[in-house]
Amino acid sequence: MQFSRRTAMAVRAAVLVCAAALHVSCASHLEFPPMGEPLPYTAKLDIPSNIKSIVFRYTESCGHIMEIAVGAKLEEALVEGAYRTFKGVVYEGRGTKDATPDATVHVDLVSWSFNLKQDVVYDRVPAELNFNAIVRVYDPSGKLLREAEVRTDRQERLRVEPLQKNCDYIINPFVQDSVIDFATKVSTESRLAFGTQPSAPIVAQSAVPGAPSAAQAAPKSPTGSASDPTARSFSVPVPAVSSAPSSLRFKAMVLDENSNLIFEGGERVRVRVDVVNTGPTPVQNATASLTGTPAILTQFPATTLPIPMLQPGDTKSLEFVATLPPTVQAQKAELHVVVAESGGAAAPAQSLALTVQPTGVRSDDVDQIPPPVAGFQHPHTFLVSIGIGAYRDQQVPQRKYASLDAEMVANYLQSLGGVPSSNVRLLQDWKALRPDIDEALLDWLPPHVTKESVVIVYFAGQALVNQAGEILLVPYEGNPASASRLYPLKDLQSALARLKAKQTILIFDGMVAKLPHDAKAKTLTPRWDHNGGTTIHMVSADGLSRGLEDDKHRHGLFTYYFLRALRGEADLNRDGQVTLGEVTGYVSQKVAWASKSQFNSEQRPLFLPTIKAGDKSASLVLTKLAAISGSESP
Repeated sequence: MQFSRRTAMAVRAAVLVCAAALHVSCASHLEFPPMGEPLPYTAKLDIPSNIKSIVFRYTESCGHIMEIAVGAKLEEALVEGAYRTFKGVVYEGRGTKDATPDATVHVDLVSWSFNLKQDVVYDRVPAELNFNAIVRVYDPSGKLLREAEVRTDRQERLRVEPLQKNCDYIINPFVQDSVIDFATKVSTESRLAFGTQPSAPIVAQSAVPGAPSAAQAAPKSPTGSASDPTARSFSVPVPAVSSAPSSLRFKAMVLDENSNLIFEGGERVRVRVDVVNTGPTPVQNATASLTGTPAILTQFPATTLPIPMLQPGDTKSLEFVATLPPTVQAQKAELHVVVAESGGAAAPAQSLALTVQPTGVRSDDVDQIPPPVAGFQHPHTFLVSIGIGAYRDQQVPQRKYASLDAEMVANYLQSLGGVPSSNVRLLQDWKALRPDIDEALLDWLPPHVTKESVVIVYFAGQALVNQAGEILLVPYEGNPASASRLYPLKDLQSALARLKAKQTILIFDGMVAKLPHDAKAKTLTPRWDHNGGTTIHMVSADGLSRGLEDDKHRHGLFTYYFLRALRGEADLNRDGQVTLGEVTGYVSQKVAWASKSQFNSEQRPLFLPTIKAGDKSASLVLTKLAAISGSESP
């Protein structure tokens, strides 16, 4: 995602080489809407340096600063748009050979902005992008033929990259769509300078789940959109609409709650429609309508939505929202979107394909342990599962479901994870004294663990943080007022490091608070990876947190979704195996979404170090399913 200066220069060089070609589409990989035949003129394109140098900087969800050289993308799109508008183009002394410009198209950028609303937790992060420019078209004598304002205002919710970094956002399609929209508007104003409008409606294409990602080589069709990683075209019957041309164009996409592009029982489904007015006059009283497979369509409370008045060049977004029933049947479904003006003129309908599957898991049956898979064993995996809900000192706040959570994690890893019962130590409440934890880590594990072993320590309970950021776990006999009765995390980490295992994983779900004598400290940052090392930390929250407990399902919120991940909901590629990379991506998104939407709170899980796509740890199989999730009866 990050662009270096060298990358930006390379992109720009490619644009200039392209501009030197004769009547060749400069950026054939940019999917522009239909714009009609090029005008029989040659235009000189003037793009100021303040456009070419635009760089978007933002902080991804793991705190790293990222950059996108948007100026190079804008330059590329403007050159491509010019070739689609005129028979000849001259750009920076290059372009159509021996051509004399009949006009000059000059683009002055007035302002631009880019913003990620990361303080708003949802299934995706809201993003806003704005370009505001003045386009001037001159004849060869310098006479102004046309001057117009061009604006692109786009809003979209960006998904976090699944399975890879689990930190960065899928942002390139959003930026690509925006620069194409901007360049298309510049081309439209250029045509109007010659008294010509686009001869065909400009219509964005459908976005449907199931297509290759932007980084993959996807087959292209005349109606596919390479700028959208979920775009794919197909032929289906669509509702009859008026054949009258419309000045509206739109892009429809369907989005699911956990971003895996499989629509599962109990999930919320959103059909997002972005509408733009490409005509010269305002459009009022337009509507967007939804039709399609009856079993899915009936779940939408409204199937027709009004579109606010659109001034020329304006873009509006609206959403149809539905929640699928928990007992939804596996099926292939279709939804059709029509955008029509009050007089009957309509943009071509767009069709969205949905793959609907039951999860095999209802939200209320997570405590039903799935059967083991015959022959699937992990004899080299060891688990120490600790759950402390009640304490010897009754002044210490209780964790209602910690003991049960530790037991359920042990049960799941034995049943679905193939971990032998002899490789599991379960320590609950009064059996989780500090000496009990030490005995498991220092006496029981070392003789059994080899360099081929995977060691998992699960801890549900409470942790305290001192001013240095050091974390102290609270055992059963622990007391926040007495440091000697707490269990320093660094001691646990040191014990894991001495094992020399292939992989060690620490999972924590619970409350993280300040030590009583540090209660007045303004800021304290828990340092989960204080000692470094290779242990993967999966923590229920990324700072001080009360650690949400879900009374409806009787689990810690983090553990509840961890269990659902293990039993198949995280299996994005539907290969019947749940990997560590799939679990971290699923849990991160679900906990952040549920904490905001169901508890009006904020809880963002923390994974250290960041699990990347190529890491061996990402492909570590945690559980195997008796049947691929979605094929079971709920």
